[in-house]
Amino acid sequence: MQSLTIGKLATAGGVGVETIRFYQRRGLLETPTRDDGIRRYGSDDVRRLRFIRQAQAAGFTLEKIKELLLLDASDDRPRVRELAKERISALDAKIDELKQARDALKRLARECGSGSAGPCPILTSFES
Repeated sequence: MQSLTIGKLATAGGVGVETIRFYQRRGLLETPTRDDGIRRYGSDDVRRLRFIRQAQAAGFTLEKIKELLLLDASDDRPRVRELAKERISALDAKIDELKQARDALKRLARECGSGSAGPCPILTSFES
């Protein structure tokens, strides 16, 4: 897979052209020189783009992804593990927060469905 235009690179990575440009501005993707007036991308660019997308799907920020890309080149496994553990802790905290929100909403839905008179407990909870 050599000599891709930016549009074909975007298609191969499942993103839009503006996303490619955004990643370039952020230093996540290289901006190749123009060949006959057109920038050409290769298989390494596709691999890097897919890496970025997968890391985003795992919840890493662009700054952390930039660090992961540098670590990929240096093979610093301890630091990669540390970043993964930090992300797992953040996900666990978010899961706990979402479970609490779900449990509270379930309770409010039961109260709302009980048919008692007065304002709906769900709506009043959003006002406070």
